[in-house]
Formats: sequence, structure tokens, C-alpha cells
Amino acid sequence: MSSEDVPADETRQLDLTDPKAMRALAHPVRMALLELFRSHQTLTATQASELLGESPANCAFHLRTLAKYGYVEEAGGGQGRERPWRSPTKRISVTSGQLDGQAAIAAQALGQMWLERLMERARRMFWVPAPPTWEAVRTATMTHCYVTPAELKEIADGIAAVMQRYDGRDDRQRRPEGSMPVDLLFLGYPVIDQV
Repeated sequence: MSSEDVPADETRQLDLTDPKAMRALAHPVRMALLELFRSHQTLTATQASELLGESPANCAFHLRTLAKYGYVEEAGGGQGRERPWRSPTKRISVTSGQLDGQAAIAAQALGQMWLERLMERARRMFWVPAPPTWEAVRTATMTHCYVTPAELKEIADGIAAVMQRYDGRDDRQRRPEGSMPVDLLFLGYPVIDQV
């Protein structure tokens, strides 16, 4: 099935197992490009360069690299060098514990880079002044509890179900007035050093 055959509101997940594809994604500019597609349906290299502060040539190179591994694809309709790109994937999943050899090493490196990127943005955004209506609801919560692996999966599945209610809003026409992009980050991990 091509991406044109997939309904616009259907979540498409890419499960990564190829170490080359993981290493291709483990680059700050490529991660930033993919993040842009969460709020832009299509982007040209020039548009991406203006948003990221990179050169159009550099963005074009990284978009082509992402396309090689299926992270982005040409959207069509471009003129000359101004080719619009889109991301056919809305979620990327990597589970290092289920991989062997080079794939496990690449997955661990990619996961570490991704987590460091998210944590740095969270640190930065919590100290940037927000509009008053957002300041009152900006939140960080940490809970320490004792659960089984099955219970942690149940918690994660419940949170994912709530978050999925808001999928599809990367399409500007489906966003309610007054909405802004919000990162919702859920981490669930055993605290091994306290056992």
C-alpha cells in the first residue's frame, strides 16, 4: 500500500530494526527535520532551512538521506529545485531489547540521542515564558510507585490511548482555535539502583 492509499487520519508507525536506518536517523539535523513534519504537512528544503537555521543545500542533503530509509518522501507538485517533502510515518518505534548485534547497538545509540534531545527541549521550554493561559496548565509530574511489568504496560497503554485522541492535528484544518504544539512525554522505567 502506498502512502497515498492510507487515510490521512490513520496513524502510520515505522518499526525500526535495520541498524543502517537507525544510524541514518541519529543525526541532529535529521531528527529536527522529522520533528518539523509534526506541524507541517509538507516542506521544501528552503522552508526547512528557514525554520532550522541551516542552509537549503544541507537540508536537501538530509531530506534525501531520510528519504533513502523511508522516513520522508517527495510530496509532488514542486517546481525545479523546490521539491516539497512529506513524512508518511507518524510514529517511529525502536525496541532495543528485541534486537541483536549491530541493530541493538544502533537502537541504544539512537534512543539515547532521542532522549537527550527531548530532555534538553523540556528543560529549555520550562524556563521560556508562556502565554498566561498556557502558564497555568504547563506541568511536570513525577510519581514513584511499585508496579509489575504488566501493570506498567497497562499504564503506558492507557496514557497512549488518551494521547491518541488528539492524533491527526498535524493537519492545520483539524486544529482547534487556540491550540499550540505541546510535547507530552511519558517515561516508565524500573529504578534498578534502588532495588
